[in-house]
Amino acid sequence: METNIIITDTHTHLYSEQFDLDRDQMIQRAIDAGVSRFFIPAIDSTCTQAMFDLEKNHPGHVFLMMGLHPTYVKDNYLEELQHVESELAKRKFYAVGEIGIDLFWDKTHLKEQQIAFRKQIQLAKQYKLPIVIHCRDAFDEIFQILEEEKSPELFGIFHCFTGTYEQALQAISYNMKLGIGGVVTFKNGKIDQFLSKIELKHLVLETDSPYLAPIPFRRKRNESSYLVAVVDKLAQIYSLSAIEIAAITTENSKVVFGI
Repeated sequence: METNIIITDTHTHLYSEQFDLDRDQMIQRAIDAGVSRFFIPAIDSTCTQAMFDLEKNHPGHVFLMMGLHPTYVKDNYLEELQHVESELAKRKFYAVGEIGIDLFWDKTHLKEQQIAFRKQIQLAKQYKLPIVIHCRDAFDEIFQILEEEKSPELFGIFHCFTGTYEQALQAISYNMKLGIGGVVTFKNGKIDQFLSKIELKHLVLETDSPYLAPIPFRRKRNESSYLVAVVDKLAQIYSLSAIEIAAITTENSKVVFGI
């Protein structure tokens, strides 16, 4: 990949303990590969300080979100939502995320997940911020809340989009970009079969690192430099150059995050 290219990773958990031994080197590998913009989703209050440290240590490259991840919606979720609200009031964040509903692991807290998702959407509208949605086995539940909350102030990214063509169109109808990562390179990923019917203006790139490494790194720790493999796959799908894919998707990320 050419060095003057700017690729944006719209979703990477750089504070993950999986990077504790080589975090700075891993970030530098990404920058050397052209991936120089990293948007960091929050999980819960325990990662906040680590996110601040990343931002301080990598100015101009790291941009933070604030939110409560659905799988971390537990009995103390109101306390966690208060943390999100107080942090948003204190300083600049670039999105409310990652938020949403996850019914893959546990359906016990569905009601609380729905409350948390709606509350954080409303906070995003209040602060005129995009939302970054986590959806797993929960398209119907997510779409129901988006339908009820839809407005010109509602926009953002459907992170790690793995749905059908019809679900992609529905997500786009709510002013959501589709976050495309390693799944597009998987043989059974399926989204590669219809993606060419979706205009490129609706897509942004992401790794979700350290998870969901693309082929040929599948089942290894994912990192932002591997986003180049996703760029190459999209270049094939859209019959464009890697430079064009990088430029368009980075521009799309600027539309969402305002930077």
